[in-house]
Amino acid sequence: MSSVSPEKIPVTVLTGYLGAGKTTLLNRILSENHGKKYAVIVNEFGEIGIDNDLIVGADEEVFEMNNGCVCCTVRGDLVRIIDGLMKRKGKFDAIILETTGLADPAPVAQTFFVDEDVREKTSLDAVVTVADAKWLSDRLKDAPEAKNQIAFADVIVLNKTDLVTKAELAEVEARIRAINPYATLHKTQRAQVKLSDVLGRGAFDLDRILEIEPEFLDDGGHDHDHDHHDHHGHDHHHDHSHGGMKHYHDEDMQSLSLRTDKPIDPTKFMPWLQELVAKDGEKILRSKGILSFKGDDDRYVFQGVHMMLEGDHQRKWKKDEARESRLVFIGRELPEQAIRDGFAKTIA
Repeated sequence: MSSVSPEKIPVTVLTGYLGAGKTTLLNRILSENHGKKYAVIVNEFGEIGIDNDLIVGADEEVFEMNNGCVCCTVRGDLVRIIDGLMKRKGKFDAIILETTGLADPAPVAQTFFVDEDVREKTSLDAVVTVADAKWLSDRLKDAPEAKNQIAFADVIVLNKTDLVTKAELAEVEARIRAINPYATLHKTQRAQVKLSDVLGRGAFDLDRILEIEPEFLDDGGHDHDHDHHDHHGHDHHHDHSHGGMKHYHDEDMQSLSLRTDKPIDPTKFMPWLQELVAKDGEKILRSKGILSFKGDDDRYVFQGVHMMLEGDHQRKWKKDEARESRLVFIGRELPEQAIRDGFAKTIA
């Protein structure tokens, strides 16, 4: 969790194609004894089929479950619903917001940047995409929304892995990585993922990207001043687990990772980032970064969805951690060289 403002309630946006396993996951949140109080916002109760035996009380559109969670539908305005939840007695540990199977998660995620009241009380924790191992490859070919859902994700739950062969699984994984090398990937059957792996992730916390990134982007012998050139993810995916894994690059999605161990000048960085998203925000689906500003002992973190950005000081740099700045961009037809050159000019 970001230590910026502990009173903010983390929001998880849950997306994925119909039938991928979202409902299974939501039902577990609403019925398991996890000891947490979650608010689940769904498109339609019908999709979920709430077990009547588990309901302890219902007022208006809100069903209270016997494990302390509540469930309500997105009827009308999302902002109004979140507002209503905030006014209920007893704080929620987190809000889980399900988007329809066909939806692009962007507008939903943007709600948490746009509305002042919502922004004050909640923060976007992570976008979680549930994908069907068997059908995803086809979906990625014929449905741009499926690709958006993968590109947007902080966490991907690749479900129904028992229905595919090892080779098919390796292929679908490679396709996912070509679109989004940075999301944490969980392979599951019947959506059996630990709830702690999908909730309370802290999308700001890029440390998890740093854990997985060297595996995907390390092409050996880079000193830290170099940016990692992962042009469209071409062949830098040294995935040690499958020797002969095919390398896909995705024609219209790219990811870009930048880093430097030199301090950044905030007076140059902020205007550059703002100008970049103002100009190319349509192309940039997600952006995130951890920054080490000159003369600043606190890590600065930001994340963005298209043109919307939010950022704040997070915590002190630890004594033993390398003070390096890392940025990640995922998008379509990213102006890669311009981003690299622009970033280089913000170094103090």
